[in-house]
Amino acid sequence: MARRLLGADNAARVFNTQQVEEEPVTQEYKVSSFEQRLISEIEFRLERSPVEESDDDVQHDEDAPGEVAPFFDQKLKHYKVFEGMPVTFSCKVIGDPKPKVYWFKDGKQISKRSEHYRISRDPDGTCSLHTAAASLDDDGNYTIMAGNPAGRVSCTGRMMVQAVNQRGRSQRSTPGHIRRPRSRSRDSGDENENIQERHFRPHFLQAPGDLIVQEGKLCRMDCKVSGLPTPDLIWQLNGQTIRPDSSHKMLVRENGVHSLVIEPVTSRDAGVYTCIASNRAGQNSFNLELIVAAKEMHKAPCFIEKLQNTSVAEGHPVRLECRVSGVPFPQIFWKKENESFTHNTDRISMHQDNFGYLCVIIQPALKEDAGWYTVSAKNEAGIISSTARLDVHAQWQQTRTPKLKKVRPSASRYAALTERGLDVKAAFFPDSNPPLPGTLVESDDL
Repeated sequence: MARRLLGADNAARVFNTQQVEEEPVTQEYKVSSFEQRLISEIEFRLERSPVEESDDDVQHDEDAPGEVAPFFDQKLKHYKVFEGMPVTFSCKVIGDPKPKVYWFKDGKQISKRSEHYRISRDPDGTCSLHTAAASLDDDGNYTIMAGNPAGRVSCTGRMMVQAVNQRGRSQRSTPGHIRRPRSRSRDSGDENENIQERHFRPHFLQAPGDLIVQEGKLCRMDCKVSGLPTPDLIWQLNGQTIRPDSSHKMLVRENGVHSLVIEPVTSRDAGVYTCIASNRAGQNSFNLELIVAAKEMHKAPCFIEKLQNTSVAEGHPVRLECRVSGVPFPQIFWKKENESFTHNTDRISMHQDNFGYLCVIIQPALKEDAGWYTVSAKNEAGIISSTARLDVHAQWQQTRTPKLKKVRPSASRYAALTERGLDVKAAFFPDSNPPLPGTLVESDDL
């Protein structure tokens, strides 16, 4: 058809033009709203997280606040490149004092000593990150953060790396395509296809570290992952995929946090856990070790020595004590009537030692201290209580019981009265001298 319409020479010229493949170039593109949300979240986390020391030869006096917080005069751009092409991210940052600069890929700091990336900084504040040949692993978000004592600021550029066999999908049209409305329609379809086929490898925004959990307790591993399309997650224990069952559950919350919940934890759950997130753009993973501590033996509290009823004279110190045991050692609570003792005061103090002895010391005791005192011991296995009465009396009520006087045995009935404490002679002869203490008294027959 071309030969008939254009002639042999012109037809060959058209076909040769179509066969010449243009050298690929770095293309700028506009990120989607999803990508922008991801970029904003990465920048938010980086500006509030500790970072390693910058590789710049910049020193700040931390005591002297900066006059001008860092800001970007030129920001990073977003690029779409083919595998093997060189890529350079560049921006211009200004601040006083001169800001320190940090580079990150997908939230992980890039060292200036990296062999794959070349980082440079010009005196006018232009900062660059260059890679000579982009690979599929370079696909991701590149963030530069600048900081001085006055604050931090960051911006992010996106690099989309396409495989070499995708070059045929270039949006550049040949002159022959431009002339035909049908071809324009096909070009529009290719553009939509490129938008729909944007893929982002999974990236973990949150991942747990190693865990130590007691046997029989609950264990929860939380992580948050980004990617497009939405990644699928699988959990593995020592290389074996974990299947949901009565004690292993996989949950996804509305905020995008994935959780592996194990309850109750047994010794068989110990090992190395791997979480793998994958989608059509690739996969990512993290590992952690779960150590299961032996289950602690529990023993309900019991009293070795209970509280005892006690009486004390007003103004004197008094001590209410007992001894308790239990595994783990129980918490102790004291109260008087319905009033709990929450802390020590000037007169009343609570004490305990490592051998289970407990006591409350009241010094000095007052009349209002009289009443019922209760001590309670509680741990995970149970609770127990002991109650005793404290009486406080006035000092004049404390009298000694007189000793009974010894008498010589006699058949007299009055002698029998004397044995029970009645002084017969004193009763009948009040004018006579009383007998000396300790002497024997003999009654006379009347």
